[in-house]
Amino acid sequence: MELKQIKELMAAMEKASIKKLSIKEKSGFELHLEKQDDFVQLPARETMQAPLFHPPAISSPRIVESLESAPSEEKKPGKVVTSPMVGTFYLAASPEDAPFVKVGDTVTEGSIVCIIEAMKVMNEVKAGISGTISEVCVENGHPVEFGTPLFRIV
Repeated sequence: MELKQIKELMAAMEKASIKKLSIKEKSGFELHLEKQDDFVQLPARETMQAPLFHPPAISSPRIVESLESAPSEEKKPGKVVTSPMVGTFYLAASPEDAPFVKVGDTVTEGSIVCIIEAMKVMNEVKAGISGTISEVCVENGHPVEFGTPLFRIV
């Protein structure tokens, strides 16, 4: 068998997706062709499984009676809606849009009051209680942490 014929067999194997080919001639000539996989399989080794991450529920922000973290500030009436996560606080969905709420607006438990961006994901925050917005505690575009007061609702 000539080299040209072997190359033709190899091309035919590729075209037909054949992985192994063996030829035996009466003259005693034997040819074994085997296509290697496109990837190399590494030997298995023991690995540790990473713990699963469960993101916090965004729809239920923490509500507190007063600003417990600021003892120097006098107690103001109403309840405080706090940040359920770490991220960047936004009052509107985009810079061109109107804010979700402003001081004096009436909200219900399911009203969206702001967005917190965390890892390039925009998370809607709901009021969690019904009432009237009496104070916006954070400036638009500023970072917040878990528990940061966002709004006061009376």
